[in-house]
Amino acid sequence: MKKTIFVLGLLVAFSACKTVKPVETTVTTETKPDFTIAFGSCNKHDEVNPLWDDVLAANPNLWIWGGDNIYADTDNMQQLRAIYAAQDNVPGYKKLKETVPVIGTWDDHDYGLNDGGVEFKAKKESEQEFLDFMDVAKDSPRRQREGVYAVHNYNLPKAKVKVLVLDTRYFRTALTPATDNKRRVQPNVYGEGTILGEEQWKWLTEELNNSEADFNILISSVQYLSNKHGFEGWGNFPHEVDKLKKLLVKTKAKGAMILSGDRHISEFSVDTVKDLNYPLVDFTSSGLTHTYTGFSGEENPYRVGEVVYVKSFGLLNFDFDTKTVNFKMIGDNGKVLGELKQTY
Repeated sequence: MKKTIFVLGLLVAFSACKTVKPVETTVTTETKPDFTIAFGSCNKHDEVNPLWDDVLAANPNLWIWGGDNIYADTDNMQQLRAIYAAQDNVPGYKKLKETVPVIGTWDDHDYGLNDGGVEFKAKKESEQEFLDFMDVAKDSPRRQREGVYAVHNYNLPKAKVKVLVLDTRYFRTALTPATDNKRRVQPNVYGEGTILGEEQWKWLTEELNNSEADFNILISSVQYLSNKHGFEGWGNFPHEVDKLKKLLVKTKAKGAMILSGDRHISEFSVDTVKDLNYPLVDFTSSGLTHTYTGFSGEENPYRVGEVVYVKSFGLLNFDFDTKTVNFKMIGDNGKVLGELKQTY
């Protein structure tokens, strides 16, 4: 088992009336990464978008939307299209798109229905608007397939990186309302329901079986490991959590990790999976324009370090020689709010 090195430079404190800002870290000089991914979620076009200049300053090779890329909550496609267009015209984001490739997934608010899943009646139409926002070609096979899941391969001089964008909305079956008033939902009976759906599971299985990548990065709009908070997440389908762990082991997927959003907080979750020869990291980064400023703590048995609840985006710097990924939470003016280094 390789050792996880955790470096955190933040202070999360709570009081009755005040939000305490994270402490700045002293950033050490690093060699230029071999590959850099930036990602984020929970973004409103009509609020101040303060982080796009910081994203650009990080010199990413790729930007990944983690979901809730806009807030629309509508089955009116004209309205949805207009909000996407407004986001495209946010100056900082527009500048990013001119220089950095953009990929990603959606979550409920850009999907069109709060906490929505398979039951959303306008999902087919909404999918086409999303693909337009992602500049997917009109003749792409993705236009004919249900769901926005996709694979992106990056064959670099020293390593191969595979990004598997998951869709946790289109096929997701009903949630179970919580009997405890401190929670919104509770886990389904083990074995009941699905978050990915049969076809997407087949696709993911094939992609991992055939993967030659040194790093396999799974993009999930909702958290995978954190499972005690009572909101949406993979933990509401515990059998599918286990299914993915078993799949990673069976396929011997190298360097698998999960990037997630949705929660309006950022945190690192890490699990030691039996027969997987590296720790499984779930890096939650959320949000870009608004956060859970009233956060007062919640249980997460997998959490490493503290929760960040100021605006931030996620950054992954890859060193292919040492097979190390440096995960960072980046705030306004490039402040490093949290850091996790993992060697694979």
